Amino acid sequence: MSLFDEKQRNAVLRALNELRRAAPVRPGEQYGAPGNGSSLVLSLVTVVLAFAAWYIATNAGWVKPLFLPSPQAVWAQLLEVARDGFADATLLNHIAWSALRVFGAFVLAVLTAIPVGIMMGVNRVARGIFDPLVEFYRPLPPLAYLPLVVIWMGIGEGSKVLLIYLAMFAPLALSARAGVKSVAIEQIHAAYSMGASRAQVLRHVIMPAALPEVLTGMRIAIGFGWTTLVAAEMVAATAGLGFMVLTASKFMATDVVIMGILVIGAMALLFDLGMRWLERRLVPWKGKT
Repeated sequence: MSLFDEKQRNAVLRALNELRRAAPVRPGEQYGAPGNGSSLVLSLVTVVLAFAAWYIATNAGWVKPLFLPSPQAVWAQLLEVARDGFADATLLNHIAWSALRVFGAFVLAVLTAIPVGIMMGVNRVARGIFDPLVEFYRPLPPLAYLPLVVIWMGIGEGSKVLLIYLAMFAPLALSARAGVKSVAIEQIHAAYSMGASRAQVLRHVIMPAALPEVLTGMRIAIGFGWTTLVAAEMVAATAGLGFMVLTASKFMATDVVIMGILVIGAMALLFDLGMRWLERRLVPWKGKT
């Protein structure tokens, strides 16, 4: 490669990086910034009021413990299950098995659904192939194709991971496609006019612009994964939070059911907070006007 070609290539890459940094950022303040008022205090007050209403309703005898046990009973059950276990497994074992299934399926979905979504956004052939398939199965509840998954994969861990994976695949693929479609055509034309190749445009223009939608899709997908966990652990599971909740419901152990629901919600919330932090780091321009 000649010196002129090398200089030209470096100039194109610098220009693409400038487009990537500058184009999504608009003057103004970010929604949710301290200057616009934070909702953190309101959220904390809402949580405190909800627990207070729960405490008062259960301790005043307005609701029977069978239907809604008190917070003290749920907390005591959490400590007991953490110490002695439930359904032949400790709480840590239940959490570990559920996390392995959900996050294992999540990694597989990220590695496959995001490339498919990007291809759907940039290539009409890929869109014609994958779009009808994704749109067909996306509205189906996981319980609808659970028997088919069991027939295909048996009752081992593969069927559980596959069921959760399918629940995550569609939102991830569609969010990646939407992210590609959100790229301004002027940015792409500007990059091509400066001599950028198709691969360079994809890497330096389309991918950064699509990243906010992809991260949002990841947050939505992990939510679908946790909601599908209980259905997945109906298939001959011996441990897991969903399995624990289902087993407790058979014995009318409402305190264990609520405890398991709270643990699942807490794990999903922690992941969502981590994704929000990552989003602020990777796409600081998101939400600015």
